[in-house]
Amino acid sequence: MSSKRSGEHLKFAEFVAITAMMMSLVALSIDAMLPALSAIGDELGVRHENTNQLIISLLFLGMSAGQIIYGPLSDAVGRKPAIYVGFGIFISGTLLSLFATSFPIMLAGRILQGFGAAGPRIVSIALVRDQYEGPKMARVMSFVMTIFILIPILAPALGQVMLDFSGWRSIFGIFLFLSVFTLTWFSLRQPETLSSEKRIPFTLRRTVSAVREIVGIRQSLAYTIVAGLVFGSFLGYLNSSQQILQIQYGLGEQFALYFGILAVAFGAAALLNSNLVMLFSLHFLVRYAMLAVAVLSVVFLAVAIKQNGHPPLWSLMLYLMPLFFAIGILFGNLNALAMEPLGHIAGIGAATIGSLSTFTALSIGTLIGQCYDGTILPMVTGFLVLSVLSLGVMRWENRNR
Repeated sequence: MSSKRSGEHLKFAEFVAITAMMMSLVALSIDAMLPALSAIGDELGVRHENTNQLIISLLFLGMSAGQIIYGPLSDAVGRKPAIYVGFGIFISGTLLSLFATSFPIMLAGRILQGFGAAGPRIVSIALVRDQYEGPKMARVMSFVMTIFILIPILAPALGQVMLDFSGWRSIFGIFLFLSVFTLTWFSLRQPETLSSEKRIPFTLRRTVSAVREIVGIRQSLAYTIVAGLVFGSFLGYLNSSQQILQIQYGLGEQFALYFGILAVAFGAAALLNSNLVMLFSLHFLVRYAMLAVAVLSVVFLAVAIKQNGHPPLWSLMLYLMPLFFAIGILFGNLNALAMEPLGHIAGIGAATIGSLSTFTALSIGTLIGQCYDGTILPMVTGFLVLSVLSLGVMRWENRNR
């Protein structure tokens, strides 16, 4: 397979496939690990079940730090070198976790994985923007997101199969294979899309200036905070989902099936959102999706308290399906609202918003997960409290408009 010359474009389908593979690295690194958390903790000497959650949450710590770096880096040295750096760090973290002999080494590997995966995830969006704009860019991203949606549905099942047949280390073997395969494919087939005359030198001042501008614009600041709160509530679920479904409800190997069913709600929201934004304003969609999260949570919290934190599984699924649909609508629109006033610094603005909201979510989601007490009360309370706080922040922003 020969290398492409600079300036050439890949065929549409191949470009979408490579971009989707790179953007899916984070989701795969999270969801495929979920069935294996207990097995990893048992082998590496973890005493408290909640501690296993750090295998998930610390990946977001690395990703939060990485997001704010790769955008400006790709503007300075080009898209391909920045992606090479990200893949190199991700592969190093994968190897560290693959051969981990203690839990701290495992966590160090996961932080590196998150820091590395942020590169392909962030820079691949810039690759799309370099080559497409307007409706064509939207078409590319819709195809990419359709593939991306499949990962949370299928990845836990992949992790469960690998766990059953080869043990938890084989899951990292899959990460290693897929990352090397995607990196090789990308390096041979994807031309550089940012010419040298368009590159912007990397400076700390530029990043600090972007942070100051975002903090100074009420709409950008408000929706960055709300994105962090919403993502934090979801991360609380993600951290404790294996314990809730696999252990508390005794689903065992059926965990992947139920997790995948719930992920379908996100996929449906993502696909439907592209039509909804043509009919309603972003503010309208976000407001009513957030109200839905709050109302669903206050009703179900009352149900859960009556059942001592262990309501029937069917009622939990009946609560989570519409809840995740509403959160899927929020995920699709909060970033757009935060970015709306930042068109003049779109690249570094997106990286900064992503980093700040992820760091906020990491702190909140870790706290919710560590509060898990064998009941669903901490998770549902997290959804309720954070949705109410988000509505308050949105009301503050709306007052400005």
